[in-house]
Order: sequence, then C-alpha cells, then structure tokens
Amino acid sequence: MEIYGLGIVAFCMFVGSFIGRGIGNLLGISGNVGGVGFAMLILILLTNHFKKKEKPFSERTSKGILLLSSLYIPIVVAMSAKQNVVAAFEGGAVAFLAGGVATIGALLLVPLISKLTVKENNE
Repeated sequence: MEIYGLGIVAFCMFVGSFIGRGIGNLLGISGNVGGVGFAMLILILLTNHFKKKEKPFSERTSKGILLLSSLYIPIVVAMSAKQNVVAAFEGGAVAFLAGGVATIGALLLVPLISKLTVKENNE
C-alpha cells in the first residue's frame, strides 16, 4: 500500500532530522544541518538494500515513496526560504558575494548543460 511508502519516507525523515540536529549541536548551531539530505540518502540506501536482497518494495509502496521523493526539491526550497537573510547581510559582503557567484554561475551553466544533454540524446 502507498501508506507503507509514506511511512518509510517518514521514518527516513525522522532519522535524517535527528542526525541533522545532532550535527548542528556539535557545530554549535541551533538548527538542523542537512537533515533532509541525510533522509534522502538513507532512503536511497534502504531502497538499494532491499533491491540487492531481491525483495524490492511492492509497486504501491514504491508509488508512496515516489510521491514524497518528488517533493524533495520543494521541501529544500521551503527550508532555505526560512534562512535568515538579514544575518547573511550582517555577516559581511563575503556571504552575499558567495551566494551571488554561486547563483550566477549556476545560471550560466544551464545553456551548457542543455547543449550537452541534447548532443548526447542525438547520438
């Protein structure tokens, strides 16, 4: 059933959040450091583990996992939206410059990656 897939993802999110908060505490940050990333990594490892054991999830369970896995990017965007932008500006120009350079660099790479993808598909 789809609910099993949702439960597996929820378990991974719980464990990932626990790990992220633990790393945050170790670094002296009162927040979650990479919890969603750890959760997705755990989900991937768990899925691969069951595939290697030749006991993959049922189709309906996989649909539940796929549902929440497809929400990964919106979750990350929502989490980054609540970051403290004012603190980044107060931290100095380096934080602002690093974010700007990374954003502009990513935007400039989109046409290059698109051309490579189109070229590979045509071959």
